Amino acid sequence: MTRGTVLEIRPAALAANARRARALAPGAQVYAMVKANAYGHGLALAAATFAPVVDGFGVALMEEAQALRDAGVTQPLLLLEGFFDRDELLAAATQSVQLVLHSEWQLALLENTVLPAPVRVWLKVDCGMHRLGFPIAQCGAVLERLAALPPVQIAGVMSHFACADLQQDAMSAHQLAQVQQLATAHGVPFSAANSAGLCRYPDSHGALVRPGIMLYGASPLAGHTASSLGLSVTQRLSATLIAVNEVPAGESVGYGAAWTAARPSRIGVVAIGYGDGYPRHAPGTTPVAVNGVRTTLAGRVSMDMLTIAVTGMTAQPGDEVELWGDVVSVDEVDAACGTISYALFCQITPRVRRVMAGDA
Repeated sequence: MTRGTVLEIRPAALAANARRARALAPGAQVYAMVKANAYGHGLALAAATFAPVVDGFGVALMEEAQALRDAGVTQPLLLLEGFFDRDELLAAATQSVQLVLHSEWQLALLENTVLPAPVRVWLKVDCGMHRLGFPIAQCGAVLERLAALPPVQIAGVMSHFACADLQQDAMSAHQLAQVQQLATAHGVPFSAANSAGLCRYPDSHGALVRPGIMLYGASPLAGHTASSLGLSVTQRLSATLIAVNEVPAGESVGYGAAWTAARPSRIGVVAIGYGDGYPRHAPGTTPVAVNGVRTTLAGRVSMDMLTIAVTGMTAQPGDEVELWGDVVSVDEVDAACGTISYALFCQITPRVRRVMAGDA
């Protein structure tokens, strides 16, 4: 008998979501974002699953790019934060990894390095997010400096939406106009669309779209469910009910006595906690499902277990509890916890057993 805490990964759903991204942007190249271990789904698995559908992959770190090359991935790779030092610049050139150039110090290093092979470079433009990128007023001069470097191939200009996921988005149109005008003025392609932009703003697709969270079955748009956007569930987190306790009215449950029974109650104990990556701050309104029947947490999440309300339900030790997946969507859980699905996916720890859909 095992603990029964399982993360089921569904390659078929990953592939379906990649096809959905492709269908939404038929005139653009599609680079699947697989950074952070493919949002917790497994870097090698995700790359192998996406490869027949997408044109390339986006990563945050050169180590991620190297891992993909070591796994036999030959498709284009895009290093989203660019190189951090000369060694990474040389490695990127050697491994044919495209670079995002966002800072003067990177440009200076590029100008003063003899490269072993040509590199394709996307110029990152700060259109108002003020995170990474050159101010738009400087971009013309930067493009001229890049054009003067024989080993450099200018792929285009790139920016990133700050508010495309929000229902009231007053910023994206201005950001898009800036990057489009820059691209037109200099005769180069542009890339701006993340998952939210890809789904919401067809004018933002440009030459290259960069879907991330939508590939992993979560909604990139506030007020829209993943299913309404045609996305499939790519992972299901479940655990086992290991005890059911009778709690008299007026008695409390868990650390801090944060939950008190208003009536005689049954409380289930589930073998998962923040040591497994389930959010410790999840409130009592957070949904779960026991044998497909929805209920909620009851009391604080502990390191190795959590407690749920099962009064009036058929529930006994050994029953399965879904934390998110088919009955309870990950978007519902992130909304209850005041977080985002990205964080929930990325924080599941190695002690949760991973299985592929269809495996025993």
